[in-house]
Amino acid sequence: MKIRPLTPDLLAKAGSLVHHAFAPSRYELRLFDRLHEKNRPLHEWVCLHRQAVIACICFSRAFHGKKVCGLHLALLAVQPRQQGQGIGSELLRFALRQAAIATQPIYVLGDPAYFHKFGFVPCAAPICPLVRGNKHFLGLRNSIIEPITIGYEPEFYR
Repeated sequence: MKIRPLTPDLLAKAGSLVHHAFAPSRYELRLFDRLHEKNRPLHEWVCLHRQAVIACICFSRAFHGKKVCGLHLALLAVQPRQQGQGIGSELLRFALRQAAIATQPIYVLGDPAYFHKFGFVPCAAPICPLVRGNKHFLGLRNSIIEPITIGYEPEFYR
C-alpha cells in the first residue's frame, strides 16, 4: 500500500472510488468533480494498492469572509470492501503530518467518535452553515471563539 498525492492520471480512479464509497449519495461525487473542474486549491492524497485507488482524502479551503482561515476535510473515502481495516485512519494520519496541513486549523463534518481519535473536538465556534447547531462539526487546532460563520468553496452549496 502506497500513499501518493492525487495526480491528474489518477483523477478518474479517485472519482470512481468516491462514487462507490458514498453510494447511493451523489453529493460527494458532484462536489469532488466540481472542485476539480473549477481548479480549486486542494490538498489531496490517494492510497494505492496494486495500481488501484483504494482510499482518497481531500482538504479544501475554509474562509472567514474572503480570508482563508484554515482547511475543511472535504472528504475521506475508502473502497467499501476495504473499509474497517484502518486504511482511512492511516491516510488521515499521513495527511495530518504533511507540511501543508500540519499547522492549519482543520474542520470536518463527521462522526465525533471517529474523528476524536485524531484530536478533533466539537466546535461551538465558528458556526457551520451546513448543519443546525453545529451538530457533528469538529475542529483540530481551532482558535476561533467568536460566532462567525465559516465559509466553504462555492461548490459545497450546489
